[in-house]
Amino acid sequence: MQALQEFQRETGFKPDIILGHTGWGEMSFLKDLWPDVPVIGFFEYYYNMDGGLVGFDPEAPPNPQTPFFNRARNVVPWINLGAVDQGHVPTYWQRDRFPDVFHDKMYVCHDGIRCDRLGLDQSASVGLGRLDQPLTRNDEVVTYIARNMERARGFHVMMRALPEIQAARPNARILMIGGNETSYGRESSHPGGLRGEMEAELGDRVNWDRVHFLGRVPYDDLCRIIQISSCHIYLTMPFVLSWSLLESMAMQATVVAADVAPVREAITHGETGMLVDFFDPSALAAQVVDVLARPDDYAHLGPNARAHVLRDYDFLTRCLPEHIRQINQLVTTAAPIQI
Repeated sequence: MQALQEFQRETGFKPDIILGHTGWGEMSFLKDLWPDVPVIGFFEYYYNMDGGLVGFDPEAPPNPQTPFFNRARNVVPWINLGAVDQGHVPTYWQRDRFPDVFHDKMYVCHDGIRCDRLGLDQSASVGLGRLDQPLTRNDEVVTYIARNMERARGFHVMMRALPEIQAARPNARILMIGGNETSYGRESSHPGGLRGEMEAELGDRVNWDRVHFLGRVPYDDLCRIIQISSCHIYLTMPFVLSWSLLESMAMQATVVAADVAPVREAITHGETGMLVDFFDPSALAAQVVDVLARPDDYAHLGPNARAHVLRDYDFLTRCLPEHIRQINQLVTTAAPIQI
């Protein structure tokens, strides 16, 4: 902040508006430098003891210190409630995690998905090192994506569904995208991380030759993987909705997802995807198997999913205009932004 003060004194720079994330503290003091400059703050998550990650998974119960850590995490959003002129939150579920006093200062609008760059590609193919031929849409491909393969994103549930999926669909290939670290919640004590823990638990119940752990992949490769997917699995505890879900829907993927509140905001069961109990690997497996066995019965889901994302989450036609409208309402020192 001292460096920013010196920069401001030396240059006389004054922004027309300030946009930023309120969760880390950087936004808390900018009004001290520019008291009359409007600020829009991005409010991502408020930590409660129920309804979200904490306490959701009985395999990872909160410890006695958790309430104090949660309260400490929430100090910064409280400070920033008074430091911003307008709050921005991507989904209604995220907004409703915050106390009611925050709501009047927030507008709800997703960051936006570039649907113009995402779509169905019948000719997509993906080459894997241990296969002689690339995989295409003619193959039976099940996909799973998370930034990290962790409990918060249901990796353990996904893994426990594999034996039943493979027993019913022995030709299916499972493509798993994500790192082996932990972004949210408790880390695995296994030296191989949660992946190592689950591999040890499942042992020879899984045909590992047909499971491909791809790690983190370039974005273009990720899109091609989704474009060849016969069934895309999205699992999450109640938490911030992943962009990958909406991007997969924009590419007309047939999605089987966890039936939790933030996902229900994006997916209507039977219309834009299929929802299953997060804690039931057998139900997940049964739904995936049915999608693979009867693709024609689920063919409406992908087009409906794309239409929904275009209507409610598209960057160019839905989200960008709303963000610009909010900016123009606050900025009085410059001409309005035009699209």
